Amino acid sequence: MDRHERFEHFRYIGDKRTQLVYDVDEANDEAVIEKINELASSPFALSFGPDTLAEARNRGYKPAS
Repeated sequence: MDRHERFEHFRYIGDKRTQLVYDVDEANDEAVIEKINELASSPFALSFGPDTLAEARNRGYKPAS
């Protein structure tokens, strides 16, 4: 999947509304890819520094299934 220009240097994108984190590199399902693209265009998306799943979990986010 190509990364959204706003998050082109980040692998993990979090949704502030649901506290879910999406792994952009592992997204294969069309529905998940569409959701990530919509999220990246919205004001509810955020990235993590460092860009790791451990940091996302540290902030209270859970991996989206």
